[in-house]
Amino acid sequence: MEIEDIKKFKLSIDGDLFFDQSIKNLNWFNIGGKTKILFKPKSLKGLIDYLKLYASRGKIFILGNGSNVLFDDKIFEGTVIKLGKSFSNISLLNNETIIAGTAVSQKKVSDFARDNNISGLEFMSCIPGSVGGGIRMNSGCFDKEFKDILLSIQLVDFLGNIKSMPANKINFNYRSIELPKDLIFLSATFKGKRKNNSEIKKYMSQLIKKKEIAQPTKIKTSGSTFKNPIDQTNKKVWELIKSSVGIDTAYGDACISQKHANFFVNKKNAKSSDMKSLIEFVKKQVQNKTGIKLELEIVIVE
Repeated sequence: MEIEDIKKFKLSIDGDLFFDQSIKNLNWFNIGGKTKILFKPKSLKGLIDYLKLYASRGKIFILGNGSNVLFDDKIFEGTVIKLGKSFSNISLLNNETIIAGTAVSQKKVSDFARDNNISGLEFMSCIPGSVGGGIRMNSGCFDKEFKDILLSIQLVDFLGNIKSMPANKINFNYRSIELPKDLIFLSATFKGKRKNNSEIKKYMSQLIKKKEIAQPTKIKTSGSTFKNPIDQTNKKVWELIKSSVGIDTAYGDACISQKHANFFVNKKNAKSSDMKSLIEFVKKQVQNKTGIKLELEIVIVE
């Protein structure tokens, strides 16, 4: 991939450009090699200028908080784009509607809603990802998903064309949406309901406590590894894993959380090959013992 013109572009672009940049510290697994180019736009204009220059010369991956991605240890032959402060604003459209940049964390949006007496976004306080990742995955927990609160999204395609899309034109699935991959989400509009601040706080506190009891924290993990197999069984995926695989199973430093079997952990210095081997082994064991084919919830970037 020829990038000499992009290196020259570094002097005039409104953003930060890095070459052969390590991506290990940009994801929660703390796994990965390098990316050929890492671009952090400082403005929408900077992003569009870069997309037009980069065109279709290589792969593009949009990185949010890195809370559900597994990067390969080999070099990523393309560009990783990570949106920053300019895409992290949160504001009120009216007393029930919030507009949030897609680089902001879902927890911050939930906190903002709480502080403005808007209910319906409490579940987001338990999801570590960014708003952009939440849209792409139709994130959710405790029986609530993005599709329940999303009004519209603003986006730009890989050619630099800006668009707006109402949520009712999007097909939402369990932990996915039917939209092309060549889109970068810029901001999202959410609709909630007015409620007393103390009631919102109480409910958020209950959800956070439930999460802390059930899920591991402060470790190198990427959250739920597999999607729950909807319509195939009444059991959750962690139950299927626990009954099909030895909980002590490990490949190198890649292991299964003792607290929640659907959380895979980088114990110390796991390689992507270790984590992928663990993923494939668990998939195979569950299918052999239950007949259920598990589908990944985390995103593998190669």
